[in-house]
Amino acid sequence: MKKFMSISMILLLVLGVMAGCSGGEKASGDEKGTIKIGGLFDLTGGTGDVGTPYAEGEKAYFEHLATKGLVNGYKLELIGDDYAYKIPEAQKLYQKLKSKDKVAGVLGWGTGDTEALRSLVANDKLPYISASYSENLKNLEESPYNFLVAATYSDQARSAIKWIKDNHKGGTPTLALIYNDTAFGKSPIEDAKAFAAENGVEVVDEQIVELSALDATSQLLNMEKKNPDYAIIQQTWGATATILKDAKKLDIDTKFIGLNWATGEGLLPIAGEAAEGFIGVVTHAFPYEDLEGMADIKEYLESKGKTIDDINQKFVQGWVAASIMVEGVKLADDPTTGEGIRKGLEKISNLEFGGLAAPITFTADNHAGTNQIRLAEVKNGKWEVFTDYIGY
Repeated sequence: MKKFMSISMILLLVLGVMAGCSGGEKASGDEKGTIKIGGLFDLTGGTGDVGTPYAEGEKAYFEHLATKGLVNGYKLELIGDDYAYKIPEAQKLYQKLKSKDKVAGVLGWGTGDTEALRSLVANDKLPYISASYSENLKNLEESPYNFLVAATYSDQARSAIKWIKDNHKGGTPTLALIYNDTAFGKSPIEDAKAFAAENGVEVVDEQIVELSALDATSQLLNMEKKNPDYAIIQQTWGATATILKDAKKLDIDTKFIGLNWATGEGLLPIAGEAAEGFIGVVTHAFPYEDLEGMADIKEYLESKGKTIDDINQKFVQGWVAASIMVEGVKLADDPTTGEGIRKGLEKISNLEFGGLAAPITFTADNHAGTNQIRLAEVKNGKWEVFTDYIGY
């Protein structure tokens, strides 16, 4: 005698299959579910020149990760959007990621928005790794869920000033500071002035050049009156190129040194010959460096029909930031909660990236992963690194 399933039994089976396939929260087999990480990207705003390749690197890392299987039994997914470097838009996007998408951590971007979100991030217990390296984020009382994955802007400036002090010939070195009037631009300025004073480097001038500036002639003429030996630039590629081109036009012989967002391949085609001799702080590797850590990136690029010629240093920077968040998930006892991932991140000790970046260490008392940078100089239209990782 044949046995037939009742309608109710069929419905139960169908619902069971649907439940296993919906939302990614729970899955069949060995998969425990999906852990979502939020992303705030600047693709079209004031720092979109460097923000776009950085975001591409973050997204690429998660795509590559998906081909390697589960992480502690979970599928990981990056969910993000462009907020155009506007703090109110960043706040709206953050609320969406938290409330609607139920993310367990966030990969953020700018200094102004990262600092504006600190209290929310702490209250929501969401680990937050951004592309801002503001010294303020070292304060664990105010930023208990923020993690710094490269030397702070202040530490970068300190290392550059130490290099100036150690390598300058002939008398007291003099220094100018050129930056934009944003939280990002102003972030290292007071620390740089204090460190310079403590180390026998005289800061003789400051000039503000906006991120979107197409002319910096007046600022550079004012700076030239003080005739500084060196000038540290805290900008992204666009404004840096403007400064270098106008300095060349005015035949200014000051030695310019850019912090990390002023550094990278994207500067070269827009600055042209004016970039020759420019020194940059390097927090992450250039794709053309022969490094072990480039293997996974090359594998990913090959899967997309691309090569290292299709990416730049900021892509590598985003890739590394994403990998650090994922390492926190791997080390977490409970990777489904922000609190769990924070504890996982605090277990990271001397995490190496095959040369892609300085090793990172976090503890419960210190979320500043490193103070190490390298220095590179533009020679014959190409960045050449000329130091190992150094501090101050």
